[in-house]
Amino acid sequence: MRVSTFGNYQSALLDLMGSQLRSQEAQQRVSTQKNATDLVGFGRSSESLTALKSAQSRIGGFIDAGKAAAARLSSQNLALGRVADGAAGAREAIAGALASGRLDGLMLELQGQFQISLDGLNAKHQGRYLFAGGASAEAPVTPRTLAELSALVDPDDGFVNDALVQVSRLDEGTTLETGFLADDLGADLFRIFHEIQRRHETTPITGPLDDATRDFLTARLARLDDAREAITDRAARNGSIQNRVDDVLKAQEDQRDALEALVSERTDADLAKALTDLELSQVAMQASAQVINQLRQVSLLNLLR
Repeated sequence: MRVSTFGNYQSALLDLMGSQLRSQEAQQRVSTQKNATDLVGFGRSSESLTALKSAQSRIGGFIDAGKAAAARLSSQNLALGRVADGAAGAREAIAGALASGRLDGLMLELQGQFQISLDGLNAKHQGRYLFAGGASAEAPVTPRTLAELSALVDPDDGFVNDALVQVSRLDEGTTLETGFLADDLGADLFRIFHEIQRRHETTPITGPLDDATRDFLTARLARLDDAREAITDRAARNGSIQNRVDDVLKAQEDQRDALEALVSERTDADLAKALTDLELSQVAMQASAQVINQLRQVSLLNLLR
């Protein structure tokens, strides 16, 4: 067989280039901790990886939507508590006045409780009004004082929210009404405030308690209890929805973790093997380089010279 210098050099260079390529691939696996950086590198498993990645993206979107709904529900819980506190405070103020037989300061106290309820109904979340329905850029309750409320012929005119209730999609087959409307929450309470302020403007509610005023305020006590109970029921419903959203979120996060584990099994590199391949490829590069260096000394030209 004929052995040529050119053939030896070519063989050694191919070995060197192959070693460099293997070293680069191993180095990439070590640095990225992945078997490949694109779907082409995963070969036949690329189709299943595409499906898993799509499922991951879909689950991630639902988780983000669920977290947004949970944050909104948490804000609503605080706001509903404020409205209920205003109703309870108004009831306590009237009950205290009836017990003491004096009405001094009662209207001032009711103004404060009205303001507490108003703050709850006009509460915001991320810059949008919670109970305004679809018109979340505008405050759902317009009267700011009992006098402004009394100026309305019908207290319901003070609510300017629309009828669009907030709906959240938790997954592909589950949607929940997660919002409430200001008029549904505060109409009964504000009607009581309206009646008391109108009475005060015609017959001042101050000084000693007379029988007519006692009967008038006593009748409002029971209605205040009903209004507070109705708001508390809404708060309980809000809490029930919160629990449902939390359960769905937990299930989705578990599903996301399972998908991440499946993807990791197919994409994560075996670091121990990658490091071993890197060391072996570097040894092979050194050997190929030494062979090329030795070939310089065994050229036929050197013998002829």
